[in-house]
Amino acid sequence: MMEVNDTNFEKEVIERSKEIPVIVDFWAPWCMPCRILSPILEKLEKEYKDRVVLAALNVDENPVTATLYSIRSIPSVKIFVDGKVKDGFIGALPEPAVRQWLEKNLK
Repeated sequence: MMEVNDTNFEKEVIERSKEIPVIVDFWAPWCMPCRILSPILEKLEKEYKDRVVLAALNVDENPVTATLYSIRSIPSVKIFVDGKVKDGFIGALPEPAVRQWLEKNLK
């Protein structure tokens, strides 16, 4: 999982999503559901390694990007395709639900 921030978000997420879908995990260190979801996302990134890239953005340290994407609850996950948000979800979903969401968005 790569860490992204207000400075490199455009390059690492928006531009890169024009080549391969990029999942962004908007999180914070104090968020317990974030800590539950993160290992699930990392596991799926390894399984889908040639089909998707995973990035994490700490909302406390990067308020500009968090505000730009209207992040009000965390964890919040968005998938970027062709430079735009294609879909997303909020909360720590169980692995089967995250897998189903990912499959739907990679078709």
